[in-house]
Amino acid sequence: MHAVLKNPMRGIALKVSSVVVFLAMQTFIKLAGPDIPPGQVTFCRSFFALFPIMAYLAYIGQLRAAFYTANPIGHLKRGTIGIMSMAFGFYGLLHLPLPEAIALGYALPLVAVIFAAVFLGETVRIYRWSAVLVGIVGVAIVSWPKLTLFRDGGMEAEQAVGALSVLLSAVLGGMAMIQVRRLVEEEKTATIVLYFSLIASVFSLASLPFGWLVLPWPSALYLIAAGFCGGVAQILLTESYRHADVSTIAPFEYTSILLGSIVAYFVFGDVPSFTMLIGTLIVISAGIFIIYREHQLGIEQREARRATAPQARGLQPHDMKALNA
Repeated sequence: MHAVLKNPMRGIALKVSSVVVFLAMQTFIKLAGPDIPPGQVTFCRSFFALFPIMAYLAYIGQLRAAFYTANPIGHLKRGTIGIMSMAFGFYGLLHLPLPEAIALGYALPLVAVIFAAVFLGETVRIYRWSAVLVGIVGVAIVSWPKLTLFRDGGMEAEQAVGALSVLLSAVLGGMAMIQVRRLVEEEKTATIVLYFSLIASVFSLASLPFGWLVLPWPSALYLIAAGFCGGVAQILLTESYRHADVSTIAPFEYTSILLGSIVAYFVFGDVPSFTMLIGTLIVISAGIFIIYREHQLGIEQREARRATAPQARGLQPHDMKALNA
């Protein structure tokens, strides 16, 4: 079994890095066009992700070892849940404006914290719960003016299905996070990432008979780029679970609201509003608060270890015999 070294700050840094690369992936998928079947998008995202993943594994000398697994059923569960989450998420992304798709996807961090407490038994203290709730408030402030879906008497059917798909993707994504957290207890990051992309590629290829499109070159290149970004981001995300609890790093999904707003402005022409700036400030403040709390806990733990170490060093041989008697 591989030891899991807890380093919350490294886990947070890896999580934020994965958010940046995943946002690039989402942008490429959005640019590819709204009419591409979700199964085709999922295949491109999974298959082309294998190239950076396998190149990275070959570079670090773990490509052959990555194929060995002691828990194939666990990978199958993670792959099945993950591909369903991706398919629903991509459908919503293709049929909703980017800011709305991102905003609705923010149900994922809260779901992850709840699942981590219920299924993994992680200790979620009031500070993390408070930070998550504050982050949700900030997201609501940002997203509410943009939720045009609920105006003018209701939603169009296609957009309604898209919104529900993103929310369902968030729930499935929370379940996938829990499965990954279990896998990292006994599996290498390389193995987890490699098997997920392989399983997702095979499963999504089964959607070919249901009507894939012959894509123009720009759309095809966008999807290939999305796949490459997905592979890099998956490595970063999976590694983040190795260094911190799910409930610690999940709230940092909120950092994509700022980056997503910037991309939406420069690529899709969405102008940031005053409410978005206020909401973003709240979200960032919640994230900084968690970093501060983790830093303080780290200091307290180091001081506790230093306090006990001199006592242990001060024991004489006859003291040890007495303790062992």
